[in-house]
Amino acid sequence: MRYLLLLIALLAATVAPVRADKVKTTEDLLHAMQKRYAGKWYKNVVFTQKTTEYHPDGTSKASIWYEALAMPGKLRIDFDPIKEGNGILFVNDTVYDIKGGKVEKSQPLVHPLLLLGFDAYFIPVEQTMTKLKAMGFDLSILREDTWQGRPVYVVGAKEGDLHSSQFWIDKENLYFVRMLRPAGKDKTRTSETQFNKYVKMKDGGWVSPEVIFMLDGKTTVREDYTDIKTNVALDDKFFDPQSWATAAHWKK
Repeated sequence: MRYLLLLIALLAATVAPVRADKVKTTEDLLHAMQKRYAGKWYKNVVFTQKTTEYHPDGTSKASIWYEALAMPGKLRIDFDPIKEGNGILFVNDTVYDIKGGKVEKSQPLVHPLLLLGFDAYFIPVEQTMTKLKAMGFDLSILREDTWQGRPVYVVGAKEGDLHSSQFWIDKENLYFVRMLRPAGKDKTRTSETQFNKYVKMKDGGWVSPEVIFMLDGKTTVREDYTDIKTNVALDDKFFDPQSWATAAHWKK
């Protein structure tokens, strides 16, 4: 009987599946994120955003933005009112400033929040790692911590270091929750971004309807999302900078 029980135990160990969230390296983590949501994450999302800017003198200013993301690598932000044609476009690792429906200027830029919060589920892991390295994240450092009462993976900084470039991933749901990076010309200040209050979408995937930007521990900008919709029909030219003013808008 003892040998029979041993044989059963060995067979069970052989066929037991490896958990997707059991990771030892940053590459493992990114693969686990993709595996968890393969074919189960929405392809685009749109929402109305209330953007509140907090000033050093204690005053604040709120404005409305209309945002649309399509994975991978596309984010369009229209400032209210839409008819004035002002906004920002991120596409093909380039940012375009739009004024009056036309491109005013552009420059190369990899959007770290677009990459970590959305594109990481769609583009090859090797490509994600290359971009993260270029942004200064030390991918050789991976540890576990707790954030807002939940276990997380931390990439890029050792315990106690809340200044170096780092990003935090929820361990259970494998979505992005926090990023810290050196800020300012002398890099002595610390910027922080939080993705909070995640909600599960019916088309699969998650959305964080509260995003907070901080500088040295003080909130500078808060974003609140409403009217969130996933997998909507978007004009083929909606993310074309030259078609900003003529492409049909999801909000109209």
